[in-house]
Amino acid sequence: MPLLPGAEPYHHRGGPTGVLLCHGFTGSPQSLRPWAERLAAEGHTVALPLLPGHGTRWQDLQLTRWQDWYAVLSRELLKLSADCERVFVFGLSMGGGLALKLAAEHGDRVAGLVLVNPSVRSDDPATVLLPVLRHLVPSVRGIASDIAAPDSAELGYDRTPLHAAWSLSLLWREVRRVLPEVRQPVLLLRSPQDHVVSPANSALVLARISSVDVTERLCEQSYHVATLDRDAELIFEESLGFVRRLSGAAQPAAASDQRG
Repeated sequence: MPLLPGAEPYHHRGGPTGVLLCHGFTGSPQSLRPWAERLAAEGHTVALPLLPGHGTRWQDLQLTRWQDWYAVLSRELLKLSADCERVFVFGLSMGGGLALKLAAEHGDRVAGLVLVNPSVRSDDPATVLLPVLRHLVPSVRGIASDIAAPDSAELGYDRTPLHAAWSLSLLWREVRRVLPEVRQPVLLLRSPQDHVVSPANSALVLARISSVDVTERLCEQSYHVATLDRDAELIFEESLGFVRRLSGAAQPAAASDQRG
């Protein structure tokens, strides 16, 4: 299937600090593209992949599982690690959960995490029905574009495929299991008004990780997709400061952008 316009992956070859960005469930790289471009403009090496089943049509996502999404990110992390002195992982929503698993599994390869409204648990009691419901109902209403700013929109599916949602619930279980293994510095940015992911998700992350260097910031003017919302600049500046502090120096501007 052809990609939706704007859903293309993004790569930029820059300096010795790399950043891997992970988009959310049913979303696409479009939700993180301005963030990725800002990081590139600061001279960082950036990878923003398109996760399998995303960026085309919801029926394609129905055929994938969380292991497929995670495998792409794990390969990107290894590529960045081979080319860069240090690598940070940034994630939005489900991308935050995947970032946490990467940190737990890859240890020193991940220098730090920036999480925006991370998703690590279900807030819907009906989730327990997914093992059966997914065989009876193909999809339900989508969750994309929870944004306060009226002039902004997220490129995502208008339907949520239930086979993939069931797999997401298994990912949540796996992420919760490995949270104590996360020891890297963490910057967590959370929207108090989030209609997709409850505050309990961030609270659980902060309670269970073993990291000592932890900072929490509120995105008071944004909903779930805060990277495209009124607090986008806050996210960009806080994350750049986080990377500079842990890298010890700013990186020189450099090189080329690539799609694909």
